[in-house]
Amino acid sequence: MSRFWSPLVHRLTPYIPGEQPKLDKLIKLNTNESPYPPSPQAIAAIRGELANGGNGLRLYPDPEADHLKRAIAAHFSRFAIEPAQVFVGNGSDEVLAHAFMALLQHDQPVLFPDITYSFYPVYCALYGIAHRTLPLGDDFCLNVADYRPANGGIVIANPNAPTGRLLPLASIERLLAANPDSVVVVDEAYVDFGGETAIALVGAHANLLVVQTLSKSRALAGLRVGYAIGQHELIAGLARVKNSFNSYPLDRLAIVGAVAALADEEHFTWTRQAVMRSRAVLAEALGELAFEVVPSAANFIFARHPAHDAATLAAELRQRGIVVRHFALARIAQYLRITIGTDEQCAMLVDALREILRRQA
Repeated sequence: MSRFWSPLVHRLTPYIPGEQPKLDKLIKLNTNESPYPPSPQAIAAIRGELANGGNGLRLYPDPEADHLKRAIAAHFSRFAIEPAQVFVGNGSDEVLAHAFMALLQHDQPVLFPDITYSFYPVYCALYGIAHRTLPLGDDFCLNVADYRPANGGIVIANPNAPTGRLLPLASIERLLAANPDSVVVVDEAYVDFGGETAIALVGAHANLLVVQTLSKSRALAGLRVGYAIGQHELIAGLARVKNSFNSYPLDRLAIVGAVAALADEEHFTWTRQAVMRSRAVLAEALGELAFEVVPSAANFIFARHPAHDAATLAAELRQRGIVVRHFALARIAQYLRITIGTDEQCAMLVDALREILRRQA
């Protein structure tokens, strides 16, 4: 604490990101990064941007990143998305932050689940937005009927984090129809691993904003590229906030790398399918060890063992050079969130857990 801090800073409880350990030979399964490298086309595009001694880096990037917006719109051309319906930012976290400020500051509280991405309440505290959490079911499923009270907006992660549960597109459509005067933000960071994007509903629902990222399924977490898609009115609101905060959110390397990654459909398809296959194998292996595994449509698994403490398991794994995510939070303190790694990494995780469970028996 400091006497120089504003009262707001004193009140904040910041989001705590997943650990980025500075250890060699670590099996890192705690932050939902891709186990595979990015598209070779993305790497080549970045190298191309650095040609001529990197002379282009002395210039500011395009403040609107129009090249990238066109690429995103083209990628979703089956939904008749136009570049003007696309907003881009420095990772989906920044895009979400702008959405909270631009679209969710109203008299009524914002609604989101009690178990979800823990950045949502942080944004509310930062921007002075009242919020109300609604409990997920015992199976961690979201009940659309719970989201009928008067509200200043609704935010859902789909698939949800950290549970991995997926809300079907038909349920999202019912949520939109029941809240026509509220913005509904659907955070689809993990949708490529088993979900159906709500971008299909943008044309019919003026209150829908869909947020995605290239950090997970495109393996570009290090570039920080996120985007939102919605009707023009919502995108214009986001742009007003962005241009009042940071007119150049994406650098030149991020723009060209993201455009190339979106174009490489073959690499994208192979890596996402590989992750989904590994997820199924890991879920089965954990089940054989008596773990209770929540059905997942994401690139991670949420699981608990009824006879073993989750924090202890996480600590034992870390001693063996394997890092997973444990949340010491109500309702989920006995669960581990495990990122899907390569088949070799997943096998090493299972072997380590088998040994730990045997020793603790």
